[in-house]
Amino acid sequence: MNLKQLADHLKLSPTTVSRALNGYPEVSEKTRNRVLAAAEANHYHPSHHATRLAKGKAHVIAHVVPLSVHTMINPHFSDFIAGAGLTYAKAGYDMILRVVMESEEEAVYRSFAKDGRVDGVIVHGPRVGDTRIALLQDLGLPFVVHGRTMADDADYSWLDVNNFRAFERATNFLLDLGHQKIALVNGFEDMVFAARRRDGYLKALKDAGIPIDPEIMFSSEMVEPQGYQALKKVLKQAKAPTAILLSSILPALGAVRAIHEAGLVPGKDVSLVVFDDQLSFLQNSGDIPMFTSLRSSIHDAGTRVAEMLLSKINQPDSGFCHELWEAEFVLGSSTARPPQA
Repeated sequence: MNLKQLADHLKLSPTTVSRALNGYPEVSEKTRNRVLAAAEANHYHPSHHATRLAKGKAHVIAHVVPLSVHTMINPHFSDFIAGAGLTYAKAGYDMILRVVMESEEEAVYRSFAKDGRVDGVIVHGPRVGDTRIALLQDLGLPFVVHGRTMADDADYSWLDVNNFRAFERATNFLLDLGHQKIALVNGFEDMVFAARRRDGYLKALKDAGIPIDPEIMFSSEMVEPQGYQALKKVLKQAKAPTAILLSSILPALGAVRAIHEAGLVPGKDVSLVVFDDQLSFLQNSGDIPMFTSLRSSIHDAGTRVAEMLLSKINQPDSGFCHELWEAEFVLGSSTARPPQA
């Protein structure tokens, strides 16, 4: 039995029945008791989704993940979702994950704004020249961006890691050890986070007077085979890099595999510095971790971004929130002075 059928059975309007079921004070006690008794007798259970919409909120947050030449659904993303999901649950919100082709993403946002099924969305992986932020602003749909565009003072809420500073710092650390040829294994550089990491790396080399070598700069999916293939290539060079800067612990594992196959020792013959080394299922831990790393918890980022969005939904006039986190530098066993030194 649905709401209309229950109302017809009671010879009341659906509005009166709905208000009686939801405890509105303008419904008399006699009518409310009559409606509740009929609902129980006819095994009627109101739709929580409909009830929430009737009260002006869906209590649902959406994560829209576009698929293109690479996928955002990876171990980094799952850690972020875990942190965000726990935060939503504590606040009484549900979460939906919509995976779409990149060309369909705009239509999904327009649908959300039109039918009111969600109270807000998280924007993942901002790209250089991203159009989604302007679209969401036009639609009036609350959102928070995990990351940011190239404009730091943008008129929307975001949380990001200082990727430029992290990679500038890591490159300077390797230069201070005496490394002169440092390779970069980066994510796709049409993504803003990877573009900023590249720029930090280039800035440090430029300041040190080190020539830029495009042959030792790689941009691709941050997975184990990426690091393996990059290291297989550079280790064949007559003057191979003595240090590698990697955007994730996943390609770092592939790099270690290639270094071992070449008969070399990671941290002795080739130094490695990695970012994103604290995945829930893959911890770079111990008194002296395996990798020297730049550490920033993706799980914690998911928690904080979710908190920011819920605050925006509940206090729509609260203004914009910008948070820029600094990565922690952790010294491990994967770095040393170059062999010739």
